[in-house]
Amino acid sequence: MALRLYNTLSGKIEDFHPLDGNRVRMYACGPTVYDYGHIGNFRTFIAVDLLYRFLRQSGYDVRYVMNITDVDDKIILNSARDGVTVQQYTAKFTKAFLEDSATLSIEQPVLVRATEHINAMADFIAELAKKGFAYRTDDGSYYFRIAKFPEYGKLSKKDFAGMTDGARVDVDEYDKDNARDFALWKAPKPGEASWDTSIGPGRPGWHIECSVMSMEQLGPSFDLHAGGEDLIFPHHENEIAQSEALSGKQFVRYWFHARFLLVEGQKMSKSLGNFFTIRDLVLRGHKPSSIRWLLTQVPYRNQLNFTFDGLKSAASSVEKLRNFRFRLTSTQLPAGATSPMSQLADETIAKMKSALDDDLNTAEAQAAMFDMLRKANTALDAAEAGGNNFRQDDVKPLLGALEKFDEIFGVLKDDDQPKMKAILDWARAEGREKEISPELMEIAGSAQLSDEQVNQKLAEMQAARNARKFKESDALRAELTAAGIIVENTKDGVRWRRK
Repeated sequence: MALRLYNTLSGKIEDFHPLDGNRVRMYACGPTVYDYGHIGNFRTFIAVDLLYRFLRQSGYDVRYVMNITDVDDKIILNSARDGVTVQQYTAKFTKAFLEDSATLSIEQPVLVRATEHINAMADFIAELAKKGFAYRTDDGSYYFRIAKFPEYGKLSKKDFAGMTDGARVDVDEYDKDNARDFALWKAPKPGEASWDTSIGPGRPGWHIECSVMSMEQLGPSFDLHAGGEDLIFPHHENEIAQSEALSGKQFVRYWFHARFLLVEGQKMSKSLGNFFTIRDLVLRGHKPSSIRWLLTQVPYRNQLNFTFDGLKSAASSVEKLRNFRFRLTSTQLPAGATSPMSQLADETIAKMKSALDDDLNTAEAQAAMFDMLRKANTALDAAEAGGNNFRQDDVKPLLGALEKFDEIFGVLKDDDQPKMKAILDWARAEGREKEISPELMEIAGSAQLSDEQVNQKLAEMQAARNARKFKESDALRAELTAAGIIVENTKDGVRWRRK
């Protein structure tokens, strides 16, 4: 089965075929760096990360580009308010976005910044003006003439036949039914940042930025454009109009949009007190791997209801995966192999691929992996009781299936503790000590063992037990207990958790 994706442009699920053989050119709208990114933003970024990882795992040669919007209305206003340059204002939040992405194990794409392409944007606008698609106003601003582009609305499926010719809108983000000529270039205003260019002083509108940067990096036509569902109109609709007006070619073949999330059943907003950044959640003591897992549990086109009970359940799921891997690598087994376990691993890999080929169905892929865990743990239980249905050479194919799984989901690496320690240090530097939870202090405190160290001591404890060195095994357990680690023997094997 080949990859099938829902294409917002066609409104249906389609077979994915790149323009150029095995090469995929992919662009995603990144953050507007005026504040810390919230969990709704990162649901989209993680969905795109999963798509990128799966394309690569499927054998495609992927060039993945993401923009950093470091100039727009909010940034201009906030930098002027704070009396700093745009570059000074955005540096902090650009750094935070990159750190938060790494915290959530998001692989870094090729990054392009709007402020590094201002002159190219001015030249793009000048070409649009020559073709009659853009016009200059008396104050030196430039607007895109929507009436000149009859296909306007083909992405959002809106009927704009009755729009007023020549009516203009200056703000970057506006009402979803407000189809007017949009700003390509904004004339300078007193106290605001501006750039001197071939079309005069000013600054770019938000929409022109992505067209210029994506076409520069990927060409006038490319395969995939991704972003949150809130960007379909006006941002992506405007990208299509200005890009295709300039090139005369189809801008993008497949449009990939992730739905935003609810928080405890409600739309996320600061006024409701349910607005959370990644750092807010870590300060409460939640592991980055748990956050990433929860944000992948529901397929990207379905509404995800983010709850704190769900976050606890996600932590349990990640713990089960890690404990299963530990059990596979630490259990003493007789030599040889059994065909059922090898077959189980192969079937699991096939089921995961089939699920992800089906419009990136992450829920079905995760279900396939946990079905493997259940069956393999049952076989391990029987083997430890003296059975003959699990042997040493069965470990490798099952670990291979886990590795394939984690190439996409990225939660098995034992790196939560250092990531949380970094956010603990950041909170102290920012004067946010009051927000640091006891749970974060327990996990990220400098005296705590890392997950890797815990697993190593558990392996040593298991080896001592197998060798009937019970005093040594008990001493290791006591050491873990003193470090705040609770070790449990369950039907799924040895598990551990922090107090």
